[in-house]
Amino acid sequence: MRPILLILVLSVSGLNFANAQKFGYVDTDFILSKMPDYRKAQDEIDRLSAAWQKETEEMQKGVEGMYNAFEAEQVLLTEEMRQERKAEIEKKESELKEYQRKVFGFGGLFFLKKQELIKPLQDKVFEAVEKVAKSNRLTIIFDKAGELVMIYTDPRHDYTDFVLEELGLGDPNDQIK
Repeated sequence: MRPILLILVLSVSGLNFANAQKFGYVDTDFILSKMPDYRKAQDEIDRLSAAWQKETEEMQKGVEGMYNAFEAEQVLLTEEMRQERKAEIEKKESELKEYQRKVFGFGGLFFLKKQELIKPLQDKVFEAVEKVAKSNRLTIIFDKAGELVMIYTDPRHDYTDFVLEELGLGDPNDQIK
């Protein structure tokens, strides 16, 4: 009888503990979209990305042009000249791959620029989320925009507007999608 009573007491106290936890969620994508600095940073990243992509495409066209010229002239070239042309093409292909890695690879220019421009804004949002969580005595805040899939969300637990207000971006006429 005693073990049953102990299990009953522990389960009831466990249920009370679960009820005591407060949670909420925010939509950081929506918050960032309301920040003018984020839009400027995103425009800058898009502009740089387009320029780097254009450079990559021009380099690719150069390599393809060299290859097409080689294919057309191959029958007229000596073995030594063929080897030289192949080496030139391979060198250009290698330079292209290195450039793509340097710009778009992990830790590349694109990654670093994005981190430089976006991370301070994300930090600002996270600080505001932390202030909202503390002022509303929340235990957990989920990010609706993250990897976490939320099948259902009760709007009364959405603290996105509080975070926008904390950042000075709140507009009572705006509604979250």
